[in-house]
Amino acid sequence: MFVSISVVLLLLILAVVFTRSGGLKVSHALVCLLLGFFLAGSSIAPTINSGLTATADIVAGLRP
Repeated sequence: MFVSISVVLLLLILAVVFTRSGGLKVSHALVCLLLGFFLAGSSIAPTINSGLTATADIVAGLRP
């Protein structure tokens, strides 16, 4: 649960920064948002979720 909230917040912050800097137009952000909703409802959603969880576990296990 924490991983998906963190990823959503990170992507939201990046979208806001890109939109304000002019690198991402509002229409592009809406297309990305719709893509996310459609991916979440597709059969590939569990694979994406497990991949993100595994990546978060690897990053959390790194020690500087």
